[in-house]
This record gives sequence, C-alpha cells and structure tokens, in this order.
Amino acid sequence: MKFSEEQQRRLGEIGASAEDVQADFPDEAQRNRAYQRLETRLTAAQQRRLAELRHGERRPFVLGLEERLAAALRGAGFLQVHTPIILSRVRLEKMGVFDGSIMEKQVFWLDAKHCLRPMLAPHLYEYMRDLGRFPERPLRLFEIGPCFRRETQGQRHASEFTMLNLVEMGLPEGTDLTARLRELGALVLDAAGIEGWRMADEDSTVYGETLDFVDADGMELASSALGPHPLDAAWGIRENWVGIGFGLERLTMAATHETSMAKVGRSLSYLDGIRLRL
Repeated sequence: MKFSEEQQRRLGEIGASAEDVQADFPDEAQRNRAYQRLETRLTAAQQRRLAELRHGERRPFVLGLEERLAAALRGAGFLQVHTPIILSRVRLEKMGVFDGSIMEKQVFWLDAKHCLRPMLAPHLYEYMRDLGRFPERPLRLFEIGPCFRRETQGQRHASEFTMLNLVEMGLPEGTDLTARLRELGALVLDAAGIEGWRMADEDSTVYGETLDFVDADGMELASSALGPHPLDAAWGIRENWVGIGFGLERLTMAATHETSMAKVGRSLSYLDGIRLRL
C-alpha cells in the first residue's frame, strides 16, 4: 500500500524524495503512522530553512543568481540592456512567429497587435541594429527579464519565467563560432555553479537546428544560435554573431537540485523552494 494521492501531494510540496513518496506499506495504519512521522520531520526542516532564509541570505537563490550572472557578463565586456515586456506583433512576426503557428498559440495576447513577450530576442535584435551603427566590434549585449508562454509540459515548464539572453556580434573573421558559444556558455554556467553540463544538438521552432546546453541529468539549461541567420535580414543584420538564451529557473533547479519550476520561480506558494503553508 502506498501513500494516498493527497499524502503524496503534501509530501512533494515539503521536499520529500521520490523514494520516500513511493514507499510501500503492509497496511493503512502503518502507512498513516509513517506519513505523520515523515510529514512532521519535513515540515520542521522547511521551517528551519525559512528561518535561515529570513535571517541569512534574505532573498531566493534565483535573485542572487541573477546578480552573479549579470556581474559576470558585465565583467566580460557585455552591455546590459533593459527592454519592454510588451512586444508588438510586427516584431514577433520578424522572428517567424505567424498567426496559427505553434509558438503563436503559446503567446499571451493583450490585443490584436501586442503581447507579453515570449522571448527576449526581438528587442535584442533592435539593439543589435541600432548599436551596430557604431564601429566598435565585437558588440556584446545581454538582458535578463521575465517572459511569458502558455506552457503545459510539466514540472520543467512554466507560463512565467526569467530569461537571460546574450549576443556577441561582429567577431573577427575566422573565429570558431561554436567554440565561442562554448566559452560564453561556460562563463554563465560556471558563475551559476553548475558542473557536468554538455552541449547537444536540438531543433528550435524559431531558429531551426541549434545547440543546447544540458545538465548532467539531460535537462535543457539554454539554447543557442549562430549568425548569419535567415532571420537577420528582417532586422538589417549582416554580420556574424553568437547568441545564447538561458532559463534562470532551470539554472536554479540544476544548482539547487529542486525538481519543479513552481518551487523556484515567481510564486505565492513557495519562497526559495520552501512551502509557505506549513
């Protein structure tokens, strides 16, 4: 006999391991006694974590991570930009996202012409074009901010999430762009404290064939793209570039070994992975 669905849900909320949640018992009485012991122990552990957070770091891991990554990139010569959360349909269509497409159906539309941005790339393209008029090369830019998509694919997805996108444009002729991607990916992942990652081929709805960064368990941490790319023409970009988009909640999951984005993202139920209703 296993824990009831309600018991399993509660144990999952307060940090039980998969092994604990799936334990077997000879009868209901023993199961319920085991549940009470485990629930009491885990609740106490959550209370200790919350006290440590309130009197120690005083912010969730993901916010500290955002600061570390921004500092690392600025230290490497990247300019941090800050663009609108509202995105126009025209700019989204420049990314190849048209009416009726799979990506378009995931977008939160505000009206016929505007949506909550599902990605940071369109506004970074604007900066690439405008700052690209200045001669200094390479041009290095990044942004960290919220994005929104209608996601239904389980614990590794969320409708509201935080992205870090970086781009480096105008690299010297002959540069190994894939090697440069790896260097920039390593810069971010090292700053996040993540080891054992690797790069893997993937297919992107927007960019086509891409290289992903995945952790030791195979979870996607980031996707990358190289230019020149067919999308560049719509933005007037004619130079080579490398770009990577990281999900900060996924980086947090990989660094802290949490199993659900709901626990590490923006939430009214969890703070830094700690269940608030204890």
